[in-house]
Order: sequence, then structure tokens, then C-alpha cells
Amino acid sequence: MKGIRKMSTGTLSTVYRPLLLCLLALPALGDDIIHDAEYYILQSQHAEEWAEDDKAIDDRLAEIRSANGDKPPNIVYILLDDLGFGEIGSRELSVVRGYDTPNIAELARDGLSLQRMYTEPTCTPTRVAMMTGRYPSRTGTMEAKATVAGDGLHADEVTIAEVLREAGYFTSHVGKWHLGDIQEAFANEQGFMHAEFPIHQQGQLAIMNVDAEMEDVVRGVDPSGADQKFTLDQTFVPNPGDLVTGVELRDGKLYEVDLEPGEQWTDAKYQEMNDRYQRNALAQLRELAGQDKPFFLNYWPLLPSTFARSSISDFRTLNGGVWAEAIVQVDDWVGEIVDEIDRLGIAENTIVIVMGDNGPFLQYRGISGGDDRVYRGGKSEHLEGGVRVNAYVKWEGVIEPGSYAEDIFHVSDFYTTLSRIAGATDGIPTDRIIDGLDQTGVLLLGETHGRRDYVHIYEGPTLKSVVKNKYKMHLPQPGDNPIGAPIFDLYRDSREARPNESIKYGVWAGGQFVAMIKRHKAFKQKYPDREPGQDVPYGGIENLRPETRAMVEAFIASKPGQQAN
Repeated sequence: MKGIRKMSTGTLSTVYRPLLLCLLALPALGDDIIHDAEYYILQSQHAEEWAEDDKAIDDRLAEIRSANGDKPPNIVYILLDDLGFGEIGSRELSVVRGYDTPNIAELARDGLSLQRMYTEPTCTPTRVAMMTGRYPSRTGTMEAKATVAGDGLHADEVTIAEVLREAGYFTSHVGKWHLGDIQEAFANEQGFMHAEFPIHQQGQLAIMNVDAEMEDVVRGVDPSGADQKFTLDQTFVPNPGDLVTGVELRDGKLYEVDLEPGEQWTDAKYQEMNDRYQRNALAQLRELAGQDKPFFLNYWPLLPSTFARSSISDFRTLNGGVWAEAIVQVDDWVGEIVDEIDRLGIAENTIVIVMGDNGPFLQYRGISGGDDRVYRGGKSEHLEGGVRVNAYVKWEGVIEPGSYAEDIFHVSDFYTTLSRIAGATDGIPTDRIIDGLDQTGVLLLGETHGRRDYVHIYEGPTLKSVVKNKYKMHLPQPGDNPIGAPIFDLYRDSREARPNESIKYGVWAGGQFVAMIKRHKAFKQKYPDREPGQDVPYGGIENLRPETRAMVEAFIASKPGQQAN
């Protein structure tokens, strides 16, 4: 950074000229929201038209607020697991996938389809990005974990629930959480006033049980399934029944609700948990609608993640895969939520968002019925199939029915966008980079009013690819010439399958992408990534079972330096 100051603008390279513009455009600390470098390059070119859009947005929001008694809109956010682009909503693709989702398709017809919605490659990172407005790598919480880890979302991260709660919203979370197994990472510690959720995710709940092992979905979790005469370490294979399952906040305290001491986790209990979360989401909706406060209902169903074919009594799809059958069930649930909003008479002041969290779980496509039908790749991959999902937004009387937007949108953008719509942007922290951009223009003014033309795509802590407009570069290996790196025009090669054509773009785009990456890394030096929160697992849960306590004690003893304590 010091070297930049010594250069004259006449000798700045293509890397550092835009970087200098970014640094000059940065707001003073504490003055405004800080974004990544690329945003300031766009801002320098579009400041005037964005100012005009901002006036139109402010006028429209004021008009909406006035029509609703000065009450900000309610927000219902439904995030579905492992559903890549084309898996929900679009009736035209039913013939390809072998099932239909009529309720989500109807919601799409009644609202806006975000056609270039990017998420993160796996569950936890996408949820972190939505909750914090930040790339997960910045928070230290960037990996999906299924067993005890002793880490999670840091208490100093400021979630959308905290921002909205500070602005007067009642905040409620029902369903999957998966942001860590330590107390500071739990939903009730991260801004939610009502919280019921499993500590872990479907790796424990849907896969790690005897029923799943009997159907060859998982191997090794049932010790009775093989001779154990050479097994010395009895703690290496975790007993899924020893882990905490679902918890609920009651009178300010957190309790486990699914298992009694000595009881084992089964697929039947997993299905019961799913049904309970749907019932309770509907109950929350009724309760919240009767309050004077605006509300934020964050509903993250566990389904369609399911693997045991024996759990299905009535097959309803042409596909016949367990995942396909579960998607149809989830579609029914979404229909129930939307119908209840209509019945309660709150539709005109309620934003409903339904979207997937990442691409399909391809490792299980044989039994699931899922596949990378449109874009190549799936869950855990930086390919478009891993990070492109359907996203639909309905706001009756506000968003034009049946509308589409091809503006690039990242899941973190909901953090900033919903904050603005709620009149809550004062609660967004200004001491760190917020990757989420204000995309209210896309929702209220329509297509071409977006403020993003880029995405940095990580797999865990590693930057794997960069999107700019319609182009995408897979990062070259260290020392390789970026001219020869895989670069794709996503409209000509949507499945990223013809890297041999990259040279046609590399001669001009290779250096441009490298410049983007260097700017991104320079901002990371100024605002470094943090470590995740770390603590003893399951803190703050009032009724840990004896077997769970023993597992936690074994976990503590296994940590470096603990044996001598």
C-alpha cells in the first residue's frame, strides 16, 4: 500500500489505478458502510444514476410505509437446502426433473425471479453470508460441520436479526441453523427473540443414523455392523445419539427437546422434527401477525435433505428419488405459509423470499433424484452448478408480478437490501467490509437497476473463481500465466466445459481478472479476516444428557494442552 502512494497517476499500472480510485472513494471509518474494492469502481462510474435511483427508492418506500400506517414491512425468509438452479419454481423444467413445485411456481408468478442469484458452495457459508452480509471467509465460519467442533459464528459479527431487532422488529428463527455448536453462535445469541433449531445439520440428522446405514446411505456409524475387535479408540466414531439434536428457547433459556437420556436418533425422529418445524413456523406466523411490531420470520426447513427411502409411504413424483419426493413436500409447506399470510390479511406489507442455499448434493444423486440439470457442478464446488440457485421475491402490490431480473445478486445482498427496506441501515457496522450491496433498486425499480457485476467465489478459505459481468475465471495455479487460465463467457459456455476456448478471452481478460483479485486481497489486508468464535461445545443448554456431557468431556480432553489439566 505504501508503494502506491509513491507512484504518480501517470505511471500507475492497470492493477493499481482502479485500486487508488477505490481507496480515494472509501468512506471515513464510522461514516458509512464499507464495501469491497469492485463496488467503488462501479460507484465512480454510476454515482449520478444511482443517486437518481436512490431518490426514486426513498420516495417509493415512503409511499409504501404511509399506506401501511408507517409500519415497515414484515419479512418471511425461507431458505431451502441443496437446491440448484432449475430445481424449484419453473414449470417448464418439470419435464426434465420429473416433479412439479406448483406453489413455488405460483409465488414466482406473483413476484420477482432473480435469475442470477449466487450463493456460497455449501450450507454454512451461505447462511453466514446472508446473516452477516459478509463473505464467510471474513468471519472464520466457512465450513459445513456435522459433529462437535467447538467453534462457530463469532459474537462480534452483527447479524441481520440484530440489525432488524434494533430497528424495532420481532425476530424469530425456526429450523436449520448450522452456524456453530458453541453458545455465542446459537440463534438466540445472534439476535433472535424466538429460536428453535438443531445445533448440527443433516449430516447428523438425516445421514448419521442406523436407518440410513441399513440403506447404505452411510457406513461405519453403527458399531454393530462390523466386528470391532481391533477398535482401540472408542471415541473415533461418534454416536449420533450422543450429539445434541434440536433445541428451543423457553423463558430465556435453551433446552434440548428431541431425545431423552439413552435414546437413539432415528430417521423417524428426523421426520418428526421436520413436521414440527413446519407446524411451529405457521404458529409463529399467526402469533407475530397479531403483534404491533413488524416481524422477521427466518424459516430454514431441513427438508428436502432426506435419504431413507423407507421414510416415504406415498410416492408422488415421476422422478421417484427421495429428494424429489421431499421437494414436493416442501413445496406444499411453502404453499401453506403463503396461504396463511393471505388469510391473516398481511400480504400487502409482507415480503416473502424463497430460495436455495447451494447446488445439489451430487454425491447422492443416485438415490436423491437430484442432478446438475442446468449448470455444471453441485454442492461444495465453485462451479456455477454449486452456487447458482433460484430465488423468488413476492411483495404484493409492490413488486411487479411475473417479473425477472438478470442483474447479478449475491445472497449477502439481502442483508443490506432488507436493512434499507426496513429503515434499519444505521445498525449495519461500519468498521468492517460488508460484501452485501444495497439491491433495493432491483426489487422496486426492476431489472438493470442492480449495483453488482462481480462475485468472488470461495471454497472454504480458498478463492477459487471470480465472476465479472458475464465472464468467469477459474483461478490459475500459482506461477501460471493468467492469459491461459480457464475463462468462460457464461452465456456461451454456461457449464464451464470448454476451457480450450479461454485463450480467446485470456489475452484481454486475464490481466483484468488478476487486477480484481489483487484489489480484493489488498482490501483484505486493510480489513483482515477474523477467526471463528471458539468455546466448549453446547454451552448454555440447560439439560444436556449424561452421554452428551461425557462426549464433551472427551472432546475437551482431546484438545492440545488439555490432557495435563
